[in-house]
Amino acid sequence: MIQLHDKTFEIFITYDEISFAIDHVAEQINDDFQDEVPLFLGVLNGSFLFASELIQRYEHDCEVSFVKLASYEGTQTTQEVQELIGLNESIEGKSVVILEDIVDTGHTIEKLKLILKDKGAKRIKIATLFFKPEAYKKDIKIDYVGIRIPNKFIVGFGLDYNGLGRNLNDVYQLSENN
Repeated sequence: MIQLHDKTFEIFITYDEISFAIDHVAEQINDDFQDEVPLFLGVLNGSFLFASELIQRYEHDCEVSFVKLASYEGTQTTQEVQELIGLNESIEGKSVVILEDIVDTGHTIEKLKLILKDKGAKRIKIATLFFKPEAYKKDIKIDYVGIRIPNKFIVGFGLDYNGLGRNLNDVYQLSENN
């Protein structure tokens, strides 16, 4: 058990399980993009650890950039996505792989995909470390999924609770005692 602010969390997914999932996603992306140079686009803040480890496992040339979007306050999604830091380089005619820490409702993915289409991306693929199928509300295909999880609030490996927990190697779920 760990304590972050006013909430307690219990171990949910170990780093070994996370590493195995990243290996699997990287293998698929390596196969799909071996003949082109994709732009890996990490969604900050949560995806930084996933992006780092995935890109290290990518065996071909690639470009890397980040955008920052937000839709969470505390443990609840706000249902509204705001672009905070935008994409500065041209993506016209490029294949983009969006790297997300977690996909739940799909609002962030939907907004980002529209932005990328408007900027002329040739092909857009979505990779996420964690996916909550029960919470997902969009018809957008998630191309690469590391681990499917139930609709529970989690922290660790890039995910936070009000700023804390991103640095944890394992992932923790909100304890039933909260």
